[in-house]
Amino acid sequence: VQLQASGGGLVQPGGSLRLSCAASGSISSVREMGWYRQAPGKQRDLVAVLTNRGGTNYADSVKGRFTISRDNAKNTVYLQMNSLKPEDTAVYYCNAATSYGINYWGKGTLVTVSS
Repeated sequence: VQLQASGGGLVQPGGSLRLSCAASGSISSVREMGWYRQAPGKQRDLVAVLTNRGGTNYADSVKGRFTISRDNAKNTVYLQMNSLKPEDTAVYYCNAATSYGINYWGKGTLVTVSS
């Protein structure tokens, strides 16, 4: 499975960004896709995941502000980020978890929230 993430950038506090993650390869084995983030000096943490059955899970810090969705025709998962805060600044990574226990990661995309 190959993952291509895009959409990061610089945004002012209160602004919005949408991240995209296009999957290719053996995507039939993928059971869920999600986004994780890693701020400088911190561990990589879950932001949001979306299962094949449509279930979602969000970090408490982003609930009500971020929305994960997918376009099955494009094999793409999106992360709509609204009301961004400086503490959302991080490198965001797309993840695909397969039914046989292997995780795939895309290259990170940097999101910077600053005035």
